[in-house]
Amino acid sequence: VVSAPAGMTDDLIRRAKEISVKPCKRELDMLLAVGEQVSVALLAMAIKELGEEAISFNAQQIKIKTTNSHTNAQIIDIDTDRIKEKLESNHIVIVCGFQGVNENHDLTTLGRGGSDTTGVALGIELEADLCEIYTDVDGVYTADPRMVEKPKKLDKIAFEEMLELSATGAKVLHNRSVELGYKYGLPIHLKSSFDESEGTVVCNLKEENSNIITGISHQSKEALIAIEDLPDKPGVA
Repeated sequence: VVSAPAGMTDDLIRRAKEISVKPCKRELDMLLAVGEQVSVALLAMAIKELGEEAISFNAQQIKIKTTNSHTNAQIIDIDTDRIKEKLESNHIVIVCGFQGVNENHDLTTLGRGGSDTTGVALGIELEADLCEIYTDVDGVYTADPRMVEKPKKLDKIAFEEMLELSATGAKVLHNRSVELGYKYGLPIHLKSSFDESEGTVVCNLKEENSNIITGISHQSKEALIAIEDLPDKPGVA
């Protein structure tokens, strides 16, 4: 499962906003789904040049069914028959991440980082033992290395803890991918695309001491507003 080339999704969003201050979400999904199709086709070509059989699929071709929520859809079902057929004939199957198709046969997208979710969802449907996610970081740290000096890299982290970190600002993994892994018991191994380091495994862990702090996340673009002396009754806020 691959995502768009670096910077392409941001560029497509910029183009859309040059035309419309608030782009139609259906058309935005049609536009944003282009990035992943560039990646899968080029990767399939590259693998063929190396002498192996490869085939690329988009969400429509393997029927990744989603809800109707454009730009933030959730996967409902994946038809893996075609994937299994190609795997059995020794093809390397490459699938567009981040995208799906709703009940109206319209393209949808899963939100930023949604390729993680596509990968985990496919791992579940194909009954994989493990889902490996290769990205630009080499694992999960106790804090953001860009903000904190010398944080510790975690070898393992519990699904529940990773969910908390993902939901409160850590952008290492798409939170819905962690939810799926947790629900179906599929471990997620986060690794670097650039080196051979071991990364971090997100899995079911028995908490030995619930008082230990696993990590700290942050959100830089938030403000807290306190309004005092409001009557304590429904409807006032």
